[in-house]
Amino acid sequence: MAIARWNGEIIAESEKTVVVEGNHYFPPESVHAQYLRPSDTISICPWKGTASYYTLHVKGEDNTDAAWFYAEPSAEATNIKGHVAFWKGVEVSA
Repeated sequence: MAIARWNGEIIAESEKTVVVEGNHYFPPESVHAQYLRPSDTISICPWKGTASYYTLHVKGEDNTDAAWFYAEPSAEATNIKGHVAFWKGVEVSA
């Protein structure tokens, strides 16, 4: 079971994460959406495609762009389509 925590709360938990480049990508249904706020930030990975971001909002605090996902990944990364990964101080244990 992989668990993502930030600011004392569980943000996501799943037994079916996909690990890519050392990051756990959580299935969308395993992420607690009440903590996610859409962001206008995007980035481009040469092989995965365009990533979109969420800001985490937990207990009145924001962690800007601390989660990302690929809505339309490249053919090589279709296994992480819509899955959410974390960084910026989010603790992921597996």
